[in-house]
Amino acid sequence: MSGAALGLEIVFVFFLALFLLHRYGDFKKQHRLVIVGTLLAWYLCFLIVFILPLDVSTTIYNRCRHAAANSSPPESSNVTGSYATVIPATRQHPCFKPWSYIPDGIMPIFWRVVYWTSQFLTWILLPFMQSYARSGGFSITGKIKTALIENAIYYGTYLLIFGAFLIYVAVNPRLHLEWNQLQTIGIAAANTWGLFLLVLLLGYGLVEIPRSYWNGAKRGYLLMKTYFKAAKLMTEKADAEENLEDVMEEVRKVNESIKYNHPLRKCVDTILKKCPTEYQEKMGRNMDDYEDFDEKRNTYPSEKSLVKLHKQVIYSVQRHRRTQVQWQILLEQAFYLEDVAKNETSATHQFVHTFQSPEPENRFIQYFYNPTVEWYWECLLRPWFYRILAVVLSIFSVIVVWSECTFFSTTPVLSLFAVFIQLAEKTYNYIYIEIACFLSIFFLSICVYSTVFRIRVFNYYYLASHHQTDAYSLLFSGMLFCRLTPPLCLNFLGLTHMDASISHQNTQPTAYTSIMGSMKVLSFIADGFYIYYPMLVVILCIATYFSLGTRCLNLLGFQQFMGDNDMTSDLVDEGKELIRREKRKRQRQEEGENRRREWKERYGHNREDSTRNRNVHPDPKESNFSDINTNWSSKYTRANNRTERDRIELLQDAEPLDFNAETFTDDPLESESGRYQPGGRYLSMSSSVIFEDI
Repeated sequence: MSGAALGLEIVFVFFLALFLLHRYGDFKKQHRLVIVGTLLAWYLCFLIVFILPLDVSTTIYNRCRHAAANSSPPESSNVTGSYATVIPATRQHPCFKPWSYIPDGIMPIFWRVVYWTSQFLTWILLPFMQSYARSGGFSITGKIKTALIENAIYYGTYLLIFGAFLIYVAVNPRLHLEWNQLQTIGIAAANTWGLFLLVLLLGYGLVEIPRSYWNGAKRGYLLMKTYFKAAKLMTEKADAEENLEDVMEEVRKVNESIKYNHPLRKCVDTILKKCPTEYQEKMGRNMDDYEDFDEKRNTYPSEKSLVKLHKQVIYSVQRHRRTQVQWQILLEQAFYLEDVAKNETSATHQFVHTFQSPEPENRFIQYFYNPTVEWYWECLLRPWFYRILAVVLSIFSVIVVWSECTFFSTTPVLSLFAVFIQLAEKTYNYIYIEIACFLSIFFLSICVYSTVFRIRVFNYYYLASHHQTDAYSLLFSGMLFCRLTPPLCLNFLGLTHMDASISHQNTQPTAYTSIMGSMKVLSFIADGFYIYYPMLVVILCIATYFSLGTRCLNLLGFQQFMGDNDMTSDLVDEGKELIRREKRKRQRQEEGENRRREWKERYGHNREDSTRNRNVHPDPKESNFSDINTNWSSKYTRANNRTERDRIELLQDAEPLDFNAETFTDDPLESESGRYQPGGRYLSMSSSVIFEDI
């Protein structure tokens, strides 16, 4: 089993990162370099979290082995005496190999490759790829040039700081720094920046994650929050549609001004390919309209303005598509939560859905997750499960906060994580050590990473599920993960006293801390910032508990969901009305589809049978009569064609009724035949008239 656990976790973490990236990214539409860069960043960060418990158990075994080798007495010449002396030493140091033992020399090389690759990604490659992905250039050279210009200040700032530091070291005769010490200083600077952001995200996640599950167990809470999200998303959706219309209008003007023999026409064609299909059809170029351009008479947009327009088109189309998909997903969630609220009082204990799922469910899921099981889970068991889970997560949060404030105390040991690991180290229970380490660092990672997935910086950074995250946000998340994971792991090793700089013991360090170097070079960081700054997590947890950040955003005009706010109540009512309108619209659509299906089953087969019989057994009288009276029957051709056209339209129209949200009636049969609905389409005729004719 030597090294097998490491190989299994490497494979498992890769598929985990691939699954999450598939949920948020779009493999078909986004650039391959963006997908590969983000996947590599996520994969390396998740790999550090999963492999670190193996490093801890291997280090504890190595410490035990060295202690047994140093404390064992010299062997005696007597075989019996030698056997008698070996037994107490073995009982005192039961150093058996753990099942996940990693041979010596593998972990240091592994950590160096993983750490320096992640640092190269976060500080050099991913920022460059961000600028490249957001660039509106029409060629690879143009995009690279734009990315270099945008990152010149970014890279120049770090070079200026590093150069000033080197000059200070060269001038000061007391400082004699070697390459290893300079490397340690660079690592300490990166970890300091990451720790500063880590504590902010951790303080939010430690409170918000347990509270979200506790509130999810309340009846009606999730439904009210969904109504609130619907009102906000509708505003964003309308803004995205308006922004897209404005950008498409600019594209139309550019398309009309730049003719087809203009040197910049290829750039315009590239912009048109990024537009939605309906706009491409409207702005389709007319090949007959071929005019020579005159640079002296007409004013044409420059290539720089086209690059800017190209960038706006990419952004507006992505935002419009994202809001459309999110609106449909939010509708499904609202309909399902309303079904849960209705089924809570059901006496039959059978979960009834208002709308059937458009996608066919798996037979295995249908068999085990039947309506009865679904009712017991949604209406009875899930609230209690969420409450129990919230209590367990709250206990973990309290343990983390206490340990963050007391992990610097070594005599006595006050950090609960260190107490648990030291108790397991005395008995050399490696399974317990790995499970305890994995649960601890996994909980810390969930609190930090979930905050990264939740935060939204206006429309520049936003991780949207269902393949709706843009390239810029994916790359930015990879940068954050690579900067947060190393200080997160160091903080965990400090909580468990596995870091020699915290425990102040002359013991063998873990392979992970060995590549970080000795922080004694920067004593004010090792003995000051790394120890006392994590205590701020207490203040951040208190601020999150009382929703101080949410209240500040409300005061600034950014509406947030708060139960004791009038603005929240108004938005909840507005969202409830929007969901009600969409629900009634979908009900009308399903009723129309059911009526068309019934009409087709009732009259479609009869029509086919009568046509087949007429072709097989023709009536000679009817044929003679039609030949004699051809002129007389031509009077009624128009009426017959109209009836036939109406029937065909009824069968082919996928959406016979289209209602405006502001101008619809409760009864779908009240609309008149052939009358135009405001904001909708021309309705050929009323459904009541159709069925009366039949």
